Amino acid sequence: MKKSQRNKLTDTQYAVAREGATEAPFSGIYNDEKRAGIYICTSCNHKLFDSKKKYDSGSGWPAFYAPFEESSIINTEDCTHGMIRTEVKCKECDAHLGHVFPDGPEPTGLRYCINSIVLKFIED
Repeated sequence: MKKSQRNKLTDTQYAVAREGATEAPFSGIYNDEKRAGIYICTSCNHKLFDSKKKYDSGSGWPAFYAPFEESSIINTEDCTHGMIRTEVKCKECDAHLGHVFPDGPEPTGLRYCINSIVLKFIED
């Protein structure tokens, strides 16, 4: 990561985006966000999620059933904490966003469980 990128993130944003940390459930500013708009990456401003695909999963983190576009993110295997999960990262800058689980609503059946702190919301 370029020094200029590191300087634009808070310590907590850096811990999540670059070190894979997770914000506490129900603590993120976008968990209850209901306005129409898009969510972009705090690290690089890449479009990640659309509010039309957001739903209340009850998990304590913003949840989406699909990314903005399939090409917006990348999924990688995460074997930390004694579990095997699918990590979600920004396609443009490789920032850690959260995880995806197979317990979401139709039409995808997926739950993209994303940390608010690595998102910026742009209202329509």
